[in-house]
Amino acid sequence: MNGVGPVEPGEDTYVRNPALPTEGPPHGRLARLRHRYHRHHRAVLAAATATAVLAGGGYLYATRPHPAPVPPFPSPVPRDTAAPYPSQVVDVVYLNDVPSRGADFRFDVLLSVLSGPPVTVTRVAQPYAGLTVTSAPRAPFRTAAGSSRKIIVTMRVTECEKVPGNAGLPFLDVTLRNTRAIQTHSFILGSRYAQHLSEALQVACSNSSR
Repeated sequence: MNGVGPVEPGEDTYVRNPALPTEGPPHGRLARLRHRYHRHHRAVLAAATATAVLAGGGYLYATRPHPAPVPPFPSPVPRDTAAPYPSQVVDVVYLNDVPSRGADFRFDVLLSVLSGPPVTVTRVAQPYAGLTVTSAPRAPFRTAAGSSRKIIVTMRVTECEKVPGNAGLPFLDVTLRNTRAIQTHSFILGSRYAQHLSEALQVACSNSSR
């Protein structure tokens, strides 16, 4: 029969349904592509999170916000530059007329604050390594301007090898503080103090070899 009939589909071919649109992927294929994209995106996020945990020694740095910076320490209180330096307004006078008798050398001094803001004594010391010093009242203590305070100082010999046999010009180190500054000032208490200290050291170390 000579005529052109419908073409039969051959092997590996199919007939396109003319009723379906020919542009864009089918609806089922689009849903599969979206599902595949979301699954891949979640896998990438999981891998990045695991890498951040391993790199941070077990801490999840990638998902935690950075801590706020630590504020600097507050600046120190401004000094009162109008006030005098404490060593300029403090006077220390030796009061003993006779040397103390006993194992320790004990004496009295009078500390006076002439002017300016109150002055606090934070430490009383002396230059010899073989002596210890204590005071009553114990430091720190404050003295107001225009007033005086009696201080009882006690020295004890701990190592005779480290104290002089004759204290020629000894001094007392006093650390002072006011609103202007902190200073350690060496007060020379005079020849009577030097004589009494030398006698006390000789008595304390008379039975010790130097």
